[in-house]
Amino acid sequence: MITSMNKIKILTLMIIFAVGATSCVSKKKLAQAEESHKQALEALNQRLDRCALEVDDYKKANQKCEQEKSVALNSVSLKDEQIALLKRQIEDAIQVRDKQVTQVGDLTVLTQSANDNIKQTLDQLEKKDKYIRLLQDAKTKADSINLALAVNLKSVLKEGLDDTDVEVKVDKTVVFVNLSDKMLFQSGSSNLTAKANDVLGKIATILESRPGMEVMVEGYTDNVPIKTDCIDDNWDLSVKRSTAVVKVLQTKFKIDPNKLIAAGRGQYNTLADNGTAEGRATNRRTRIIILPKLDQFYDLLNPANAGN
Repeated sequence: MITSMNKIKILTLMIIFAVGATSCVSKKKLAQAEESHKQALEALNQRLDRCALEVDDYKKANQKCEQEKSVALNSVSLKDEQIALLKRQIEDAIQVRDKQVTQVGDLTVLTQSANDNIKQTLDQLEKKDKYIRLLQDAKTKADSINLALAVNLKSVLKEGLDDTDVEVKVDKTVVFVNLSDKMLFQSGSSNLTAKANDVLGKIATILESRPGMEVMVEGYTDNVPIKTDCIDDNWDLSVKRSTAVVKVLQTKFKIDPNKLIAAGRGQYNTLADNGTAEGRATNRRTRIIILPKLDQFYDLLNPANAGN
């Protein structure tokens, strides 16, 4: 039989065993809970990182939208300015049209063909107000012709020539070439140099490709008086020089004399001050002006030819 003392010992051992077993179970559950919490925390941190990236993307997208909005507003503002500018240009064009109509009515020296063209133009103006577009088309066509001509002249004259000796410019409705006197003529005379023939030959090549153009050659001098057995004064020298150029273009380079004009301007119409050596050198020049014939100018005003 089990004594009371033995019962107490057995009961004590059972209690100690129960407490130990309970302690082991609690530690295991605690470890599992800690591991579960740790995994949950890592998952939350990963989700937080993804959210942060999404927020950055949203910020960048919003910034891009703001930039696009700013560009769009600037574009709208620019379009408004362009519209306002076009309105002003239309108003200016109407004023120009009215002024040109008045000027056309005052013209007195016109060929019969030109008179017919102008009459036809005025008739169209009264009916459909097309005259301003007609003039714009004519100006555009003339500008295009002159620009192409100037480009060709610069191209053929750029080789072997000093920029100070030759100048090609477009001035209003004509193209002109300024040539220095030292390149074309012997000092104080109308005798052409050897280099002059080379330069005039290049210009003649362009003129041959433009049969519809007239050529005016103008001679200019400085204000230093000149008097020789062959030359009376500066004006006489300028005329002789322009005539010498015209004759070479006709005889040596076969340019049609019907479209050649020689003119002397003497010491007048200066480009620079004759009080300096540099100014006098600038004023001593020969100008070759290439311009459309009058009948071709009237053709540009012909409504039947506008825009062709």
